[in-house]
Amino acid sequence: MLIDTPSSNCLAAVSHFWVFDQSTRPGQVRLKQKGRGLTERQTSASMPEVWRVLFKIKCFYYSRFSPSPLSIKQFLDFGKDNACEKTSYVFLRKELPVRLANTMREVNLLPDKLLSQPSVRLVQKWYMQSFVELLDYENRKPEDPHALNDFLELLIEIRNRHNDVVPTMAQGVIEYKERFGFDPFISSNIQYFLDRFYTNRISFRMLINQHTLLFGNDTNPAHPKHIGSIDPNCSVAEVVSDAYDTAKMLCEKYYLAAPELKIEEFNMKAPKRPIQVVYVPSHLFHMLFELFKNSMRATVELHEHSDKGLPPVKAKVTLGKEDLSIKISDRGGGVPLRKIDRLFNYMYSTAPTPSLEPGAVPLAGFGYGLPISRLYARYFQGDLKLYSMEGVGTDAVIYLKALSSESFERLPVFNKSAWRHYKTSPEADDWSNPSKEPRDASKSKYKANR
Repeated sequence: MLIDTPSSNCLAAVSHFWVFDQSTRPGQVRLKQKGRGLTERQTSASMPEVWRVLFKIKCFYYSRFSPSPLSIKQFLDFGKDNACEKTSYVFLRKELPVRLANTMREVNLLPDKLLSQPSVRLVQKWYMQSFVELLDYENRKPEDPHALNDFLELLIEIRNRHNDVVPTMAQGVIEYKERFGFDPFISSNIQYFLDRFYTNRISFRMLINQHTLLFGNDTNPAHPKHIGSIDPNCSVAEVVSDAYDTAKMLCEKYYLAAPELKIEEFNMKAPKRPIQVVYVPSHLFHMLFELFKNSMRATVELHEHSDKGLPPVKAKVTLGKEDLSIKISDRGGGVPLRKIDRLFNYMYSTAPTPSLEPGAVPLAGFGYGLPISRLYARYFQGDLKLYSMEGVGTDAVIYLKALSSESFERLPVFNKSAWRHYKTSPEADDWSNPSKEPRDASKSKYKANR
């Protein structure tokens, strides 16, 4: 295990002789001995054991803090009214290590056989590197003339480094399955972990994007009214149409046909007015694109030889007092009830290993589209549910909070409850399990009294 609970003696010994040297350039974290000149600095490579111990100590220290969830309204108010780069810097230099440390402590509770897979080890390396680089700013004051700009550049580097975390971790799960097969108990733990791990990643990128968009040079001129990645007046119907058009292009590329779209809006708050919400358009687009992609494929494959043509995919957008709901309905034949839960399970994908080449469709072939989309919906206290009628079609419903003040981040916390989830032994099922074939009662050892 990479990260254990360090003893107080170990902490005292290491911190007595070694400290992080804050005078190095961003991305280069060094250790120096207390009371000695800078000429005697030693890099982590030349003293791996001391560096490893100090890394454990720092990771353990930051994991003791719970992440601080923010609401969409808080993101919006900060960016719109009093966006201060120093304030954001002071918050992020602690909050980002806290979120990284919480997820890194949890990674190490996974089975050793999964942790040993090359792709999983690569993801661990990325996270450790980002964590250590952020520690360089632990004590750098915002008044430092280079601190703010260096920190901004580092956040962009970290975001780019983590671009392929989802497919790389998915590859690690595939490597594990191919070598060791499927175990229901381990699968349950992996499902629990990946939901939390990917949610943590969504939140991590949200914080980084807000900071870089507000204070960097990568603002999008096409959306000048956006506050970071948030649209204060997000037109839901427009995002629905954009997601449909993108999925339609993909569908026509593979099948040479695509069903049409019909959109309906029901605004309970302001009838006859278009529905707008304060939200992150890229998150909503991600969810809708995945749902349209699935609906179109099912519809075309079921009706491609029909004389009546392809039935349309329908989108219904409704706004109530508490919820904003988006229902995508298709006539693609539906899914048996037995398989619904599997659609959200990372371990059940039977698709061939996809290409990780640049330009490939995101997550194509991993079977991660629906579970990741559900995490995006749940991230701000919403949800994504499937209702299917086998032989007819499927309704997929995205639920979002109507009020930005209620849209708080839903963040995983590393604590005893999470730890127990991985350590609890599997228990016998307390409901009957039907066998594949009906049992012949006449051959039973025990016969009922008549």
